[in-house]
Amino acid sequence: MASLFGGSTGATPDQRQQAEQIKLQVQQELAVAGAQQLINKITDNCFTKCVTRPGTSLGSSEERCLSQCMTLYMAAFDQTSKSYVARVSRERAGNGAGAGVSL
Repeated sequence: MASLFGGSTGATPDQRQQAEQIKLQVQQELAVAGAQQLINKITDNCFTKCVTRPGTSLGSSEERCLSQCMTLYMAAFDQTSKSYVARVSRERAGNGAGAGVSL
């Protein structure tokens, strides 16, 4: 019997293609959820740090603080992501599981 996600015996090419499409869709949905979570975290953290007295509008110093906070947060996330991808690539290359990806 064919498994939806596995490389089982008896799976037709259509079933394998459908399984790959489902895996890709799940990966894309997880990526979107991760991005939404990151944006929410940035918003919460930067708002807490920069807006000490909420009102009807933001002052120029609050706007600057929010802009800098979000920029730094995204830069840190970007650097962390690049380091993680590089590490995984090195580990895969070291284990013979695939070629490394240079960043």
